[in-house]
Amino acid sequence: MSWLRVKSIESLLAVEEGKRLHRQLNAFDLTLFGIGCTIGTGIFVLTGVASAQYAGPALVVSFLLAGFACGCAALMYAELSAMVPVAGSAYTYTYATMGEAAAWIMGWNLILEYAVSSAAVAAGWSGYFSGILKTIGLPLPEILTKVPHDGGLINLPAIGISMFVTVMLVLGTRESARLNAILVAIKVTAIFIFLAIAAPKINSDLWHPFMPFGFQGVSRGAAIIFFAYIGFDAVSTAAEETKNPNRDVPIGLIGSLLVCTILYILVSGTLTGVAKYSDLNNSEPLAFALRGLGYPWGSALVATGAICGITTVLLVLIFGQTRIFYVMARDRLLPQWMVKLHPKYKTPHVVTWGTGIVVAAVSGFVPLQEIAELSNIGTLFAFVLVSFGVMILRGTRPEQNRPFRCPAAFVIGPAAVLSCVYLMVSLPAMTWLRFLIWTVIGVVVYAYYGYRKSPLHPTNGV
Repeated sequence: MSWLRVKSIESLLAVEEGKRLHRQLNAFDLTLFGIGCTIGTGIFVLTGVASAQYAGPALVVSFLLAGFACGCAALMYAELSAMVPVAGSAYTYTYATMGEAAAWIMGWNLILEYAVSSAAVAAGWSGYFSGILKTIGLPLPEILTKVPHDGGLINLPAIGISMFVTVMLVLGTRESARLNAILVAIKVTAIFIFLAIAAPKINSDLWHPFMPFGFQGVSRGAAIIFFAYIGFDAVSTAAEETKNPNRDVPIGLIGSLLVCTILYILVSGTLTGVAKYSDLNNSEPLAFALRGLGYPWGSALVATGAICGITTVLLVLIFGQTRIFYVMARDRLLPQWMVKLHPKYKTPHVVTWGTGIVVAAVSGFVPLQEIAELSNIGTLFAFVLVSFGVMILRGTRPEQNRPFRCPAAFVIGPAAVLSCVYLMVSLPAMTWLRFLIWTVIGVVVYAYYGYRKSPLHPTNGV
């Protein structure tokens, strides 16, 4: 049955020259891509909510738990991305290990993850941008900053930033990487300024009780702030555009995750040491803490960092989604117009424009609060399949060249699976229902289009 057949690593690497993306990124670019997509709304927003409602001062433990799951998954990603340095990320790896049907389900859920995340991030960017304009006395009419469901007409800033990022991605990966590097530098600087101001003011009494909601609260907090880690895996979608992917992609994956985890622990520990955890249940906990310390200008500082942080998240998310679309279309599981490259910029411009327009429309007109958790469960699902993929290939292709080998793979692999499944079952039942509905829709689309168009189908030849 063709839907069970895997695509060999050799065939994945033998991409037609006219459909191969241009290699122009290095390890530093990839590390900044990972940091750019990971540090955003998580550190600027979720730290307060998770501390106040779930973990208290033990938020640092929640970050460690979520970071452990991501760290194990990152090592799995690093091994596969070095073995198969082409675009597609978890979709491509699943195709090589579990077959076409599993790969389709993986790709279909990655599309959901990136689409929901991109639209939600664009809407979040709009909130910060509108706040800055209001602070400087140039407020936008609320009817132009809220979706119809919330009493507005259109979220214009969300549409604007979505289209700006789309234009940058069409103009070229190198140009997008430069913009990302500048914005990452600004937001990381803002975080270090927060730490420099707040750390000397830490009051250790505020860390007691350390675990007010018990370990169950810490676990639930880990499931919630896992959002803060979503994005580092997008590094692997750029493998085909990397000069030396066998070396640089593992560095980008592990390096960006390590930097982000350290910053998260420092910020969460400092935050709960300068403000009572129960007071942090707001959308701007870092700015709130700085105001409480007598630094009102901290609000503008954090808002600037947040604007830059969220912009880079949106940039890398839309980048990642277009590469998933591109490689699935190259495998003929999606329409062929998605594989068209711009003659000058060598970017998949048609699918990039299409993705940007959809993200702009959704963020401009649809409230996303209730479906945002779908991006979380989709990412965890990807981590589980990638971890299984490494263990499967260790058994089926032991002779395969592995530029990067995950140490103790048969220990770290199960640890990644179990920790990710643990976080998945901590998510609400409604999230699971929506995830399953989307997956069923994907199965129907595959049965009526992808399965019949696939080169692995008996009537199409291999």
